[in-house]
This record gives sequence, structure tokens and C-alpha cells, in this order.
Amino acid sequence: MKTVLITGSSSGIGKAAVQFFQSKGWQVAGTMRRPENETELNRLDNVKLYALDVTSNESVKTAIHQAIKDFGGIDVVVNNAGYGLAGPFETATEEQIAKQYDTNLFGVMRVTREVLPHFRARKAGRFVNITSIGGLIALPFNSLYHGTKWALEGFTESLRFELEPFNIKVRLVEPGGVKTDFAGRSLVMTNTDTDIKDYDQ
Repeated sequence: MKTVLITGSSSGIGKAAVQFFQSKGWQVAGTMRRPENETELNRLDNVKLYALDVTSNESVKTAIHQAIKDFGGIDVVVNNAGYGLAGPFETATEEQIAKQYDTNLFGVMRVTREVLPHFRARKAGRFVNITSIGGLIALPFNSLYHGTKWALEGFTESLRFELEPFNIKVRLVEPGGVKTDFAGRSLVMTNTDTDIKDYDQ
């Protein structure tokens, strides 16, 4: 039985992916920041939930090593965790900019780096990075979100060639609009507490 580890499993694409893989007979390590709040996925057979914050090296390391121990190995990683930051770039705070990149880009890198030794030892594995149509096109007031997704596209495409000799596959999934809470709970606006009114119209 194969095992998949999925980040950002508390809602949206991540949660649907857990349910899909489980329905196909896979073992699933579903990860999220607060698994204690989950009430559906923890009832599914062959699904284990782990606390994993992609912005924390220690959290990533602990969750991945525990999942490998529990399941005996990982075959596929779905890097799904992320959120959108929208609004005029000029009004974004340093903290908002750093958090957007830390989650959407550096979080994928942390998880990938932690799993790579395991995949190399097995001479097999697959990373599936969820980017976005926002990694192919750009819209106004999404410059920071687009920046993370375009960067993730480049990172993934280069890594694919780098890992091919080890029989490790790297793939991109670039969703368009999906009926999730991305435009709700998962959308953060840049700082609105400014005296800049030029963008209002």
C-alpha cells in the first residue's frame, strides 16, 4: 500500500486530496497546523493527521519523520499549503511580504528538503507541487502572491531535472478557480490602515 503526505490538509484542495487518495486505497499522512480541530479526516481508515507548520523547520522535521516511522515510508508528497495575499503592493507590510513567501515558497522548499534523503535512499519518490494559474499569468493587486507562484514554478521545473537521475519525479499542478475558501479564510489583504487613497478607485 502506497503512502502520500499532503500539506495544507485542513480545507480546500488539500482536504479533498486526502479524501481522494484514501478512497483509492492509499495510506495518507494529512498535515495541517492544528489537527486537533479536524473532525472528518481523522475518522477515515488509513489516514493519520500530523501537526505541520511549513514555516517552521522543526515542525516540518518532526511531522515528516513521524509519518515515515508510522507508515514505513512515503511514496508521494503533495505540497499544497499556501494562501493568497491581495491588495496594493505599496501597502503591504514587511511582515506580510515575508509571511507570504515563507508559506507559499520557502514552506515547499522546507518540506522537499526534508523528504529528499528518504526518496534518494529508496531511489524513488514523487513531489507534486500545487502552484496556480497565478504562476502563469498575473492580475493586478496580487503581485506578492504571483511572485511566490512564479518562483515555485521555476524552482519545480529546475528541480525536476536535478532529481531525475535518482528516479524522483517532480510535477506541477496549476489550478484555476476552484470552489474552496481561498477567497475567504485563505485570503489576506495588504495593510488597509494607511493614508494612501490613490488605489481606491
